[in-house]
Amino acid sequence: MDTEYVIVGKIGAPYGVKGWLKVTSFTESIPDILTFAPWYLKEKQGWQRIEIEDGRQHGKGVVVKLTGLGTPEQARLYTGKTIGIERSQLPVLQQQEFYWSDLEGLTVINQHNEVLGKVIYLMETGSNDVLVVKGEKELAIPYLPDVVESVDLAEKVIRVNWDLI
Repeated sequence: MDTEYVIVGKIGAPYGVKGWLKVTSFTESIPDILTFAPWYLKEKQGWQRIEIEDGRQHGKGVVVKLTGLGTPEQARLYTGKTIGIERSQLPVLQQQEFYWSDLEGLTVINQHNEVLGKVIYLMETGSNDVLVVKGEKELAIPYLPDVVESVDLAEKVIRVNWDLI
């Protein structure tokens, strides 16, 4: 993944007859994706800037009208494209707070210095976030203070109190 951009969503199917598109938001609160502008779409030649003419929450998702699109046929050409924003557009975090995208790909090591694998993604369970780690096995490790001992972005390591069973 490009370190300059953070993926925040994905373009879905056309919506209506005026060139609107459904959007899957990866932001913590679904409509928060609409607070970021501009958006960038991942193309074969790299990230391309796009402008949002209008957008709103619709049901449990979001719909947007991209500048220059007026028909479902035009909108359909954008279906499946990844939406990114520049990292500088993200709010500054407090110390020991991390964006999920910063944790993905980090090596996870337990208290016995055993490498458990790499974080492939995170998920929200309602009670706490979970690191999904792929090594010899796929592990689901709760992101809790008594489990995650430290995160070192410079060393690309997460140290956890987690025994292999």
